Amino acid sequence: MLLYIVRHAPAGQHGDPRYPDDSLRPLTDKGRKRFGRLVKKLTKRDFAPTLIATSPLVRCRQTAQVLHDRLNGEAKLIELSELAPGSELASLISWTNTQQAARVAWVGHAPDVDRHIAGLVAAGGRIVALGKGAIAAIDFPATMSAGEGELLWLVSPKLLGC
Repeated sequence: MLLYIVRHAPAGQHGDPRYPDDSLRPLTDKGRKRFGRLVKKLTKRDFAPTLIATSPLVRCRQTAQVLHDRLNGEAKLIELSELAPGSELASLISWTNTQQAARVAWVGHAPDVDRHIAGLVAAGGRIVALGKGAIAAIDFPATMSAGEGELLWLVSPKLLGC
């Protein structure tokens, strides 16, 4: 199983009075475009999740939609409450292991995405910090379990000149 962990692309400023409900804060146009360019480059390098699970918050749903669209709609896209802020790794592992997908993407929030990567590859504390719109690929020999993943790559839009 190959897992891609995606932090949502850049969104509007936290605390913006236009979004008193932070769950409704959308991506910026620049963030959406930059993330789209990143995904376009990665799809040329065998980046192809078949299942995209996203936090229900607007900025994650929009990031997941960009990913879905850049994959030409070939991946199944679902909203997963377990990816909301404060998500627990054990429940995500359990849910993912019940899916019939070899390549899964989780679209979530910091610091959760950082903790999940650490828990999957090292069963320890924080060892990475994903920037906005960054993606990490973690490989598992069969089913997913904490501490058993191998971090294959981690990429940011800036790294690929997006």
